[in-house]
Amino acid sequence: MINWDAHACLPQHPQADFTPVRRLHAAGVNYVSLNVGADMNPLSQVMSVIAGYRATIAADPERYALVSSVDDIIQAAADGRIAITFDLEGSAPLLDQPDMVDLYAQLGVRQIHFAYNRNNSVADGCHDEPRGLTALGQRMVEAVNGAGILMDCSHTGRLCSLEIMEASSQPVIFSHANPYTLVQHGRNVTDEQIRACSATGGVVCVSGLSFFIGSERPGADDVARHAAYIADLVGVAHAGIGLDICFSQPDLDDTPPGDFDPGHWWPAAAGYNMDKPPTFTAPEVWRELPAALRRVGMSESDVAQVLGRNMMRVAQQVWSKPQALLKAA
Repeated sequence: MINWDAHACLPQHPQADFTPVRRLHAAGVNYVSLNVGADMNPLSQVMSVIAGYRATIAADPERYALVSSVDDIIQAAADGRIAITFDLEGSAPLLDQPDMVDLYAQLGVRQIHFAYNRNNSVADGCHDEPRGLTALGQRMVEAVNGAGILMDCSHTGRLCSLEIMEASSQPVIFSHANPYTLVQHGRNVTDEQIRACSATGGVVCVSGLSFFIGSERPGADDVARHAAYIADLVGVAHAGIGLDICFSQPDLDDTPPGDFDPGHWWPAAAGYNMDKPPTFTAPEVWRELPAALRRVGMSESDVAQVLGRNMMRVAQQVWSKPQALLKAA
């Protein structure tokens, strides 16, 4: 069985320590998507992070594998390595150029959403005025589909996410989002969004972050409860895990350069208290998830789907598209 963590964050620094990745692997994770930048990070920082992460992975090929296909993930698991790809949280690093999408794909980015909490030239953030997908955003969806990158709607405004899912020719995911019905936070997704995601063939991956999961000490049973809600609403084939663990390393300063205002990106009016930062599940919660999912009534087959098989299915379809187009040409 492949255990798939759809989103995790190391410090946005080229010298980030990969010890947390090793902890995830030791807890049973076979694949993780590592964030390499968001809308608040300038291109210089994003590229520096990608270069640093790639160098760390290349320097330890016995532990890590930068992958581009599901077959690569299966092989890495068989070899005892953890498979890694990258994700972008927002379209600002694309510089309003759809052609940038394919470049990021070549650098290891296999997943992207278009707005981080706030509106930009491409899409709406979940903590901003609803406006909808822009004309440039329509072109960006086509570019993401064409590059074989997973189209993600985490952090995206509700109306805009529905328009992205309507525009996409490929399954769309929420790599780290929770049901709004269970916890009324603007970052969580409504039943309408969950149903729309499932209609594309996509997956909603549960975050373990305290603000969104409704527990100050989130654990396996909290994650299982949210996964069970998604499964009950749209079917177990559309529930997954993206714990969104943010690993801080005090010796590294990854603050975006320039006039960075945390209150803009995480507004107090939306329920963020910057004096009391969120808490996360520990990586070791992965060891407890199978039993927790069984406690909410899932079968062994259901558990395997939620922990990885569902995201493998979607990635197999989306990531294989460039190779299929290449062969056709």
